[in-house]
Amino acid sequence: MVHARQKLGTTEQHTCEVLGVARSTLRYKSQRHNDDDLRLALIRLAKQYGRYGYRKVGELLRMEGWRINHKKVERLWREEGLQLPHRHKKRKRLYHHDASVIRLRPKYPNHIWSIDFVHDRLSNGRPYKMLTVLDEYTREALSVTVGTKMGANEVLEALYPLLLKRGQPAYLRSDNGPEFSAAPFQDWLRRVGITPMQIYPGSPWENGYNERFNGTLRREVLNAEWFPTTRQAQTVINHWLRQYNHIRPHHALGMRPPGPETLLEKTAARWYSPRGLDSRGNHCHPIRTRTKLRAVLREVKGYGEFSQSARRTLSE
Repeated sequence: MVHARQKLGTTEQHTCEVLGVARSTLRYKSQRHNDDDLRLALIRLAKQYGRYGYRKVGELLRMEGWRINHKKVERLWREEGLQLPHRHKKRKRLYHHDASVIRLRPKYPNHIWSIDFVHDRLSNGRPYKMLTVLDEYTREALSVTVGTKMGANEVLEALYPLLLKRGQPAYLRSDNGPEFSAAPFQDWLRRVGITPMQIYPGSPWENGYNERFNGTLRREVLNAEWFPTTRQAQTVINHWLRQYNHIRPHHALGMRPPGPETLLEKTAARWYSPRGLDSRGNHCHPIRTRTKLRAVLREVKGYGEFSQSARRTLSE
């Protein structure tokens, strides 16, 4: 622009009109913004949630009130060197079993629950197991139960308080482990009104929702912590579980947590619990649902090896 004006001796306005350049663009001077506070907030969240990428951390920053887009978060993330190791996708088989997440997808809360085991070792080398229970529709982790030995009886003990609190699901998806395929356990589920579904042997991706949660649990907790006892492991996992359900953004839910915490004003209107749903997804009174389920569980005699805690709960 300066060279053209010097050669031709034209005015700035005429030169801009000929070249098709706006005068505001010509006079624009960039302003550098101080991003020190934003960088500190970014580093703080990256330290607090070590396995989160820039997308989840950016969503947490917007929750705190920062007005930024994902491009700026990614730029600052790269400048600070906060990169996570890339994960390589595994090859998957082309066929799917009738009980897989491809053939039967969840349609409403309490439609399909999925259960699976996660294995790990304590600091002394002793192995232990974790039973994870997930609602596939809401992606909410219902419970993670830690124990050194967990058979069909312990699985029943972990599921029993969830059934009383949230009602029974229509389907329960699991693999073909001996804890889940035991005949008394399968019969107990059918008598309560739950249809058990087992995936094809050797195809863990057919239980994809729970496998994804198990991978997140291992990356964010088990690979970062070293537990001396199962009691400490249960305490840390319970704390992380509240963070996963109420704070952690979820990609499949539009970067929203499965169960965001909200404050509601008390009213005199009739109250229905969001978890007070029957197996068809219809609203029902939570107290009546819990009472009806407790009556059904009292009538079930097929699974006689109840644990002591489950028997005490039945008598209440």
